[in-house]
Amino acid sequence: MTDQFDEVFGATPQHGGMSPVARLSRDLRKAAETLSDHEARFLVDAYYQMQEQRIRADGQIRSIVKSNKQQEKAEPHDVLTWLSDQSGALEVQVRGALDRYVKTHMMGDWLYSVYGIGPVISAGILAHIDINKAPTAGHIMSYAGLVEGRTWEKGQKRPWNAGLKTLFYKVGESFVKFSNRPECKYGKLWRERKEHEIERNVSGELADQATRALAAKNFGTATDARAWYGGCFTAEHGREIFAADAATRLELFAKHKGAPGSGLPMLPPAHIHARARRWAVKIFISNLHEVWFELATGRKAPVPYAMAHLNHAHKIEP
Repeated sequence: MTDQFDEVFGATPQHGGMSPVARLSRDLRKAAETLSDHEARFLVDAYYQMQEQRIRADGQIRSIVKSNKQQEKAEPHDVLTWLSDQSGALEVQVRGALDRYVKTHMMGDWLYSVYGIGPVISAGILAHIDINKAPTAGHIMSYAGLVEGRTWEKGQKRPWNAGLKTLFYKVGESFVKFSNRPECKYGKLWRERKEHEIERNVSGELADQATRALAAKNFGTATDARAWYGGCFTAEHGREIFAADAATRLELFAKHKGAPGSGLPMLPPAHIHARARRWAVKIFISNLHEVWFELATGRKAPVPYAMAHLNHAHKIEP
């Protein structure tokens, strides 16, 4: 049994001394250039599942190490460490395979020019979207569940693609993460939009939305969200809280919180964060569609709906 274990998991010098992960990478990288979209979607899902399992395993290892130190025990955890290392190596190989897939796509160069977008997210986007079925950017946004007011009723078929929606959430959070980098165009747009949304919020422009959100959802009486939606802060205090850093914000929240209805109904910070993130992602999708549509069809993409029908004159170029 030991010999079989060693041979399977790379402990013997067979196969040139390479581990299974290293041997597999050669085939993956070569085959990845001809991956179908369906296969690429599978690999993207597999990558995130492996990543989640590795993170969980790493947490268990840290817990065991901490427990051993407290109990002055030397319980071995080498197998868990080995498993984490193997999982990490496999993630690298899958990411490399997806990189090949992206580089052979007509949109590969453009996606890689976007700061904060790597091979896994890029592959997921390309594998989920058929540009021939998306004559406008709005079609992609709808397919990704980014149309405001659209709901999923119990018992009905989900009206959007859950995998693509998750990917665009990751895109948005990546822009947020790198928003301080001057190279991150969409991160900068997120910051600017967030400031704009905060000002609209504290000036009362979003009060009706806050009131509707409170009526639509069953927030606990002690939750921070209910305090914001329920009008427990004046506009002045709201502006002060939004301007503070995370630690100070908690103190100001407790200090200025009044009775429900004593202030202005406002959207909470997390809601404002999400609104700005969603807006930045929509700009990214519009730019993505514009470039992709022209490369695929040789024609200019249709003018965005907001510009054609809603008199929004400012267009952000890809």
